[in-house]
Amino acid sequence: MYKIHFTFDKSHKAENFKRILLNKYFNYSPNKCDVILVAGGDGYMLKTLKRYYKYQKPFYGVNCGSYGFLMNNYNLKNLFEKIKKSKQTIINPLILKTKIKNVTKKIIAINEISLFRQSRQTASLSLKIGKKMILKNLIGDGVMVSTPAGSTAYNMSVHGPILSLNSKKISIAPISAFRPRRWRGKIVSDKSKIIIKNLNPKKRPISAVADNIEVRNARTIHIKINHKIRFNLLYDKNRSLQKKIKLEQLRKET
Repeated sequence: MYKIHFTFDKSHKAENFKRILLNKYFNYSPNKCDVILVAGGDGYMLKTLKRYYKYQKPFYGVNCGSYGFLMNNYNLKNLFEKIKKSKQTIINPLILKTKIKNVTKKIIAINEISLFRQSRQTASLSLKIGKKMILKNLIGDGVMVSTPAGSTAYNMSVHGPILSLNSKKISIAPISAFRPRRWRGKIVSDKSKIIIKNLNPKKRPISAVADNIEVRNARTIHIKINHKIRFNLLYDKNRSLQKKIKLEQLRKET
């Protein structure tokens, strides 16, 4: 039988799930468990992955939120059997690196890193891939860098491409671009080093947001995939993350 560490969001559905499970199963500590069961929504899963990845344990999500793209269906039946038969998916996060007042900030992002204008003024940004200049001046609300796992989330809302999980690519998409108007973004290798610079930080400040963590007044932002960090997500037979992304690629707009 699996040793499970249970962690629950604060929603009503997750609290009910907690009451049922903890009356039935022992809650092992994260360092002594075989698997970490996460009961909540996608936001709670992202938060939990960042909190517990140091233990190098697999994560099995149960949807107690709304959409639950990263989660399995809510179901109490045959829980241990479902975990036993689940298939693993490995994902690597982005890492954001920037310097604020001579202090270097490093933040990981599983879905995306978004750069937003921080005032009523549009952002003015340059974009480089390694040493190659891609855009000398992107004027608009901002820009987004997304992983394949996050490409069906906010990235899709700004008309970024949906990436297959095994594509070894990351997406760069503009947010309400004003100039150049027809720039639709770029798909680059997951080995790329992306450098985004605020060209006018005093008049046009920007915020850098890694999933749900914000850094304000960012000037130069370095972004790349961290291949050393590996999140192991477990999915039921017909609920794999690859399959969900494929369905979104095939889905027609309504």
